[in-house]
Amino acid sequence: MPQTSSHPTDALARHTPMMQQYLRLKAEHPDVLLFYRMGDFYELFYEDAEKAARLLDITLTKRGQSAGKPIPMAGVPHHAVEQYLARLVKLGEAVAICEQIGDPALAKGPFERKIVRIVTPGTLTDAALLDERSDSLLLAIHAEKTRVGLAWLNLASGELRLLETALARLPAQLCRLNAAEILLGESAALEIDQKAALVRRPDWHFDAAAATQLLTAQFGTRDLAAFIPDDEEVTLALGAAGALLRYAQATQLTTLSHVTGLILERESQWLRLDAATRRNLELTETLRGEAAPTLLSLLDTCVTAAGTRWLKHCLHHPLAERRQAARRHGAVAALLEEDAMLDALVAALKGSADVERIGSRIALKSARPRELAALRETLRRLPDLATLLAGQSGRLGELREELAMPPECLARLEATLAADPPALLANGGAIAAGFSAELDELRAIQSNCGQFLLELEARERERTQIPSLKVEYNKVHGFYIEVTHAHADKVPDDYRRRQTLKNAERYITPELKAFEDKALSANERALALEKRLYDELLDALAAHIADLQRIARALAELDGLMAFATAARRYDYCRPEFVDYPCLEIRAGRHPVVERQVESFISNDLDLNPNRRMLLITGPNMGGKSTYMRQIALIVLLAHCGSFVPAAACRLGPIDAIHTRIGAADDLASGRSTFMVEMSEAAAILHGATERSLVLMDEVGRGTSTFDGLALAFAIARHLLEKIRCWTLFATHYFELTRLAEAHAGCANVHLDAVEHGKSVVFLHAVEPGPASQSYGIQVAALAGVPPAVLREAQRQLIELENRAAAASAQPDLFGSQHAVLPAPTFTTPAPHPVVEALQAIDPDELTPREALERLYALKRTIAEASR
Repeated sequence: MPQTSSHPTDALARHTPMMQQYLRLKAEHPDVLLFYRMGDFYELFYEDAEKAARLLDITLTKRGQSAGKPIPMAGVPHHAVEQYLARLVKLGEAVAICEQIGDPALAKGPFERKIVRIVTPGTLTDAALLDERSDSLLLAIHAEKTRVGLAWLNLASGELRLLETALARLPAQLCRLNAAEILLGESAALEIDQKAALVRRPDWHFDAAAATQLLTAQFGTRDLAAFIPDDEEVTLALGAAGALLRYAQATQLTTLSHVTGLILERESQWLRLDAATRRNLELTETLRGEAAPTLLSLLDTCVTAAGTRWLKHCLHHPLAERRQAARRHGAVAALLEEDAMLDALVAALKGSADVERIGSRIALKSARPRELAALRETLRRLPDLATLLAGQSGRLGELREELAMPPECLARLEATLAADPPALLANGGAIAAGFSAELDELRAIQSNCGQFLLELEARERERTQIPSLKVEYNKVHGFYIEVTHAHADKVPDDYRRRQTLKNAERYITPELKAFEDKALSANERALALEKRLYDELLDALAAHIADLQRIARALAELDGLMAFATAARRYDYCRPEFVDYPCLEIRAGRHPVVERQVESFISNDLDLNPNRRMLLITGPNMGGKSTYMRQIALIVLLAHCGSFVPAAACRLGPIDAIHTRIGAADDLASGRSTFMVEMSEAAAILHGATERSLVLMDEVGRGTSTFDGLALAFAIARHLLEKIRCWTLFATHYFELTRLAEAHAGCANVHLDAVEHGKSVVFLHAVEPGPASQSYGIQVAALAGVPPAVLREAQRQLIELENRAAAASAQPDLFGSQHAVLPAPTFTTPAPHPVVEALQAIDPDELTPREALERLYALKRTIAEASR
C-alpha cells in the first residue's frame, strides 16, 4: 500500500489532495486499519480496504484514480461503526479512527482530519465494544533469564497492577489474567500460548529507569515509594509497566487521569492455581469452552455487571489471607440473618450504573450524556443503600463507609445535566434548562421558530391574497415561501426566487432571510455552547474520579457478597471454619454445579489430618471419583473466596495451593501426546506442591503400558506421600496401588461402588472405606453403546485373563487389564545403606576428636567395600 515513508515528495504529489492527506495519516500508523471519515461513512483504502473487506465481509470497490491508478476502497456507515469495530477487535485487530474536524465553510481543499483514537483489543473503554461482565486487560511482559515482570492495566477502570515472578510461573499467570492484548519487546523470545493479540514494542520501551520517570509523572509523585516498598526488587515489572503506559497513552491520544497509582501484587496473596487446575475445575468456562454450567454461572445472581466482574475475579483469585476471607464470611452471614435486608439490597442495587467504567470514560472525556444520567441516578441511591446497611459491622460496615456519596459531584450533575438527556451530545438538549441564560435564549429562538413561521405565513397570505401560500423549512434550502404557478402573477416585488419546482416556486424575503440567519446561527451557537458546558461538566466530574472509583469498588463487592449470600440461602451452604492446625474436614460435601444438574446428589465426607494425608480412591468408571475430588477442591476454593460452601460442615487448616491432574487431553499443535501432557502436569505438581497444598491426581499412568503406568503411579503417589506430604486425593484403576495403604499409615483406601442390576449397573456414588472390588468397565462400555458382539468378546477375554491370573503364572498379554494380577510391587521402604545406619548410631556430642576421626575412616572403608 502506498505510504509516505516509501514515497518521496514528488511521488506523493502525484496523488490527489485527499489521498495525500490519507497517506500522511496512514504513515503515522502503518500497522493498524485506518477508518477515514468521509461524510456519513468511514472509508478504508488500498490494503486496508482489501483486509477489511475480507474480515468484515463487506464490498470491496474502487474509487476513481490517484497517481494514475484505481484506489481499492471499502467502507462502513458511521452510525453502525461500533458493530464493525467490535468484530475487528475480537479478531485481534487495531483500528485508528480519523474524524473530520475542520469547518466546511473555511475548508480550502480536503476537510481537515485528525486521528482521534486508536481502538485495540486491550484498550477498550467504549460500552458498545466491551463485554460488560468481563474485564479487558492490556498486559506487558518483560523477561530476563529465569525471572519475568508483568504489568497489566484495566483501562476501563484505571487499575494498574505489577507482579514479578519466576519464568516457569508465566503460563499460570497468563491463564489467571486472560489478557485481551499482550505487549512484548521486539527481541523477546517468549512463546505465548494465548488467544490474546500480540504486539511488539521497541525494547527501549521496557527500560526500568525510563519507566520510573514515566510512572511518577503519571501519578504526580516524587518517586514510587508509596506503591513499591524499598526492599522489593521489581525492575522487570517496572519496565513492563513503562511499556504498557506508553502504549495506552499512544492509543487514547489523551492523558489517562484515572490511572492514579499502581498495585504491587505478590503470588502469596492468592491460593496458587495453575492453568490445568483452572481448566479442570471449570470455574468460569467448561472444558468445552462454554459459559455454562460453571461455578460462575451457578453463583452469578449479581444485579450489576461490575458485581459479576468482581465475582469472576474472586473465583480466579481465592485469598491466601484467611482473615480477609473470614471477613467476607462474616458479611455473608450478616446478609443471611435478615432475608428482608438482602432482598431490599438487591432491589436497591438493581439497575445501578457501571460507575467504574463511566468514571473511566469521564476521565477520557468520552462519557455520553445518558451515561452521566445513569451515574446521577446511582449516586442518588447511595443514601438508601447506606441506610439499609446501618448498624452493620465488619466488612459490611466498611462498605457502608466506602459508599459515602460526594455531594459536590451529585449537585453538579443535577444542576447541569438535563433530566432526560439525548443519547449523543450532538443531538442537543443535554444541558438542563436554567443552567445557562445564554443557552436558554438560543433555545428560545429555536423553539419560537414555529410560531414565527405561522404568523409570517398568515401575514403573507393576507398581503398577497394567495390562499395556498406556505412558509416552510428544510435542511438543504433553509427557510422559504412556496407559491404555486397558478398564483405566480400575485408574487410581490420583494420576493426573491430561491428554487423552482415542477408546480411551484420557492422564494425568500428580506424579513425571512434575517430570521433564517438568526435561527440557524442560534442552533449552531447552541450546540457549540452545549459542547463547551458539557466539557466543563466532565472536567468538574474528573476531580471526583477517586471518589467514583471507591464507590464503584464498594458497589461491586457488595453485589458479589449478595450473590454469595443468595447462593448460600438458595442451595443450603454452610459457613466454613478456618483453623490453624493442619486438617481438611468436610461433612456431607457436594459438588456445587453437578448437584444442580442431577435429580439426586449423594453427599460425601472427607477427613484428612497429619496422620492421614492421602486417600487412594478406587471404583468404577462413572462411579463419581472425579466428581468427588473436584467437589473437595471447589469447597476449598469457595471458602478462600469468602463464600459459604456446599456442605453440612467444613473445617480447613492452612492451604497454599490447589493442584489438579484430571482428564485426558493432547496438545498436538505443540507436539505433545496425551501421555506427555499428563506427565507434564504431574511434573508441575511434583515441583510446585508443598506440605500445605491440596493435590488431586486422577488416573496417572493410564497413557502408557500397564507396567510403566503402574510404576509411575506408584512412584508419584509415594513421592507425594513421603516427600511432599501434601493433602492428596489419588484416584486410580490400578488396584495393585491400593497396597500402598498397607505400608504407610498416612494413606487410606476409599472407594465408590456400584451394583449390578440384571444386565445393567447402578452407580452408588457414595464414598466408602477400603478398596473397590472391580471396575465394571464392560458394563460402562455397554451403557456407551458398544455393540453386543464386542461386549461378548470382551467378556470372554476377561474370563480368560482372570483364569490365568488365578493360576498366578501367566503375564498379562495385549488384552491385559487391571483385572489381571500383576507382579506385586514392593511397597516398602528399602533397607537403609550401612553407612546411613552407622551415621544414625553416632552421637557427635559424645565423641572425642580422635574417636570422630576413627569413625570417619571406618565409614570410608565401609563405602569402599560396598562399591567393590
